[in-house]
Amino acid sequence: MPTKPKIGFYWCASCGGCEEAVVDLAEDILGVVEAVDIVFWPVAMDFKKKDVEAMPDKSIVATLLNGAIRSSEQEEMAHLLRRKSQYLIAYGSCAHMGGIPSLANQFSREQILKFVYEEAPTVVNDQKTRPMLQFEEKGRVVHLPELRHVVRSLDQVVDVDYYVPGCPPTAKITKQAVAALLEGKLPPKGSVLAPDIALCEQCPRKESKPTDLSFTEFKRPHWTKLDPTKCLLAQGVVCMGPATRGGCEAACIQGNMPCTGCFGPTSRVKDQGAKMLSSICSNIAPKEEKEINQVLSGIPDPVGTFYRYGLAKSLLRRKVNLPVNGKDAAV
Repeated sequence: MPTKPKIGFYWCASCGGCEEAVVDLAEDILGVVEAVDIVFWPVAMDFKKKDVEAMPDKSIVATLLNGAIRSSEQEEMAHLLRRKSQYLIAYGSCAHMGGIPSLANQFSREQILKFVYEEAPTVVNDQKTRPMLQFEEKGRVVHLPELRHVVRSLDQVVDVDYYVPGCPPTAKITKQAVAALLEGKLPPKGSVLAPDIALCEQCPRKESKPTDLSFTEFKRPHWTKLDPTKCLLAQGVVCMGPATRGGCEAACIQGNMPCTGCFGPTSRVKDQGAKMLSSICSNIAPKEEKEINQVLSGIPDPVGTFYRYGLAKSLLRRKVNLPVNGKDAAV
């Protein structure tokens, strides 16, 4: 009997939705299990790090790793799985572009730790105690991972072969990616395994999108009764469809909610947020600064709106502290 290809799954800084996406294959997952040997999937099976360390290098045909890289442990696991895998696949928005975790790059590590352990309204911590990297009691030593200064996408840490986008990837995209691996029908290295077209091309409402948009206000979807047949941009709601790769089957649009950009940009877009921001600003109707600002006030969180999933890979990338006493402060 021929040896089945070995496959691994791992998560880093993520919510667990990508693990659910694998389960969402439903009965198709039985075909995957029949075709491959899952040798590492700690969220679902009892595997240990030492099991992976003992494997020969490149013995895993492909590892689908989801989640951004925030801690020293996640960085270490990324390097380990890169070494053990023939193909390392950034699975989902967080591994692909940094995802929602990379919104933390708006703040320094010190700001985050100070708020979480000292200043949050629900925290009672008069001693201002924080987690220690090492603690010893009665001869036993416990170690914790170190929180890095910046959240990174997987390819900012190790070499990545392919990307499967989405928050989470759809079952269809996941199935196609696994099939391409098993059949050896892979595109050039570095490809995103999803259609290279804007979501607007697949949008069921595209016929209702006006040729020329003219924004006089922006509405927040939870405060607005949206027409389920009309282009969301035409209704004054920020929809990231024009700057976002298709392939998600317009799931959010089908639910009468705007696209938030989780599939990332097409290959022709360098910065997804800048692309969308440029498009929106060029279509604002008022021309005077006061009136323009009034229109833009309808977008109270520009970073969270335009860079919800991709701040780590954007031209902005992260906040850098100004020098303190002539010295560069740590981020």
